[in-house]
Amino acid sequence: MKSQPIHLDTTYLVYFTNGGDEAAILQIESWLRENHKLFVSAMAWAEFQCGPLAARDHDMAHDVIHGVLPVTHEIANRAGFLFQATGRRSRSLPDCIIAATAISEGVPLATMNRNDFAPFLPHGLTLL
Repeated sequence: MKSQPIHLDTTYLVYFTNGGDEAAILQIESWLRENHKLFVSAMAWAEFQCGPLAARDHDMAHDVIHGVLPVTHEIANRAGFLFQATGRRSRSLPDCIIAATAISEGVPLATMNRNDFAPFLPHGLTLL
């Protein structure tokens, strides 16, 4: 049986690479053992790259993800819709793009900041 892909929010990348959250590390390792493919949106990858990063952080993140998904025209449209539909919240556009990517791909988003993504649940986002 093929395992469902999972999108990671920036928080999972940060907590995994800096060792700051054992639960996040164990969860990612578990998903990998279960043969889930882990992806990130281009927005989450950009946030992660804003660091600060040690050289090994970049390599560690690359070792666990299977790809960085671009912001397509469809995703940009969906992100704009999410921004409007969730009250045009200040500084929420990055989260809108991350959520729109997961929704467009039809896969769940794993995040350590559930409150930031809860407004997108009525619009098709599934959280892990």
